[in-house]
Amino acid sequence: MFDLIVRQARLLGKHELQDIACSNGCIVDVRPRIEAEAVEAVEAVEARGYLVSPGFVDSHFHMDATLSLGRPRLNRSGTLLEGIALWNELKPELTLESLRDRALQCCRMAVARGTLHIRSHVDVCDERLLAVQALLEVRREMAPYLDLQLVAFPQDGYLRSPGARANLLRALDMGVDVVGGIPHFERTMADGAASVRELCELAAARGLRVDMHCDESDDPLSRHVETLVAEICRLGLQGRVAGSHLTSMHSMDNYYVSKLLPLMAEAQLHAVANPLINITLQGRHDSYPRRRGMTRVPELLEAGVNVAFGHDCIMDPWYSLGSYDMLDVAHMGLHVAQMTGLEQMRECFAMVTTRGARVLGLDGYGLEPGCFADMVLLQARGPIDALRLRPARLAVIRRGRVIASTPEVRPRLLLHGERELDLTSDVYERREKN
Repeated sequence: MFDLIVRQARLLGKHELQDIACSNGCIVDVRPRIEAEAVEAVEAVEARGYLVSPGFVDSHFHMDATLSLGRPRLNRSGTLLEGIALWNELKPELTLESLRDRALQCCRMAVARGTLHIRSHVDVCDERLLAVQALLEVRREMAPYLDLQLVAFPQDGYLRSPGARANLLRALDMGVDVVGGIPHFERTMADGAASVRELCELAAARGLRVDMHCDESDDPLSRHVETLVAEICRLGLQGRVAGSHLTSMHSMDNYYVSKLLPLMAEAQLHAVANPLINITLQGRHDSYPRRRGMTRVPELLEAGVNVAFGHDCIMDPWYSLGSYDMLDVAHMGLHVAQMTGLEQMRECFAMVTTRGARVLGLDGYGLEPGCFADMVLLQARGPIDALRLRPARLAVIRRGRVIASTPEVRPRLLLHGERELDLTSDVYERREKN
């Protein structure tokens, strides 16, 4: 008996509509029609030709700060540095309960929008490690609904902040998954490079992954990513390290980037851009022309570097907006990177799905037999249609169980007689098929 069957779904890379059968939390069969067994399914979801995607992946987030907007005040300058200063003003007021409640609310928002996998950085520069304790609790509580991967993040600098070294080790011992860092926030470039080396050595010794806030700056001479790729190769960390933000690449000269890109590919470094936040915080010292600030996504992809998108912030000291819709993130990334070719747009969808799953090292991700039955039914006819519309999540499925749903949206037009509008389009998929 199947626990769940999704009927007549549109899947990426398949021209025929497919049925997806799930049992014991996993996908057991995918084919155009599953006839005889269908009557034995406990639950059925009628996709009616709409797109089913693997669950969305947020490769970079800060859940400890989420939904704290306005506490203790607003970021008046809109800059990264004022946001960090605001967070430090808020930290003494934090309680375990408030951290936990905000994070749980954020997780519920994520699930409702089909995000089932999140990598969140958690600040370890507070001696109490309240944020670590709270997010470890949230990870346990939300485990039936989403995967929450935590990064030990020394927000105030691994070498710059007193106690950060010891706190980061304590966080890892408590069960935090990934080693983080912020080399461009150290006092000197030399200290930044030293922090990269020490943190990578720590990760190698413990068999952990690394996710480094790297060169989140408009300064073209902020080049800690070069040190990061060198340490990856020295320590054998290929494929296990992410460089997040990398906004200084936006301002680097093309000659240096032509040297850097092959080094990043050789190290199998994952690059994580955060379109909503990168274009909001960067270029603040410019008049005109004003830099977008996002890293060189098309060039990284062309060089063979895996690139993913993160949401980064929602209603916190750095960003006043956000509803945890990863399609908003991909939509913005597409525009900022000018990735409007058909294949480029599909890559933007992959950056919040399959490419993000590679960053997190997820097992059992996808829509093939043997994968976990984690998926989202979108009111769209294909991935580009989904980016265009950012449509309703008709069903969010986790381990073969529907855990969230949104009614189908059909605007009712009262012009020249009542009618419903279908906003979806399969023109992109039809052009590819022909």
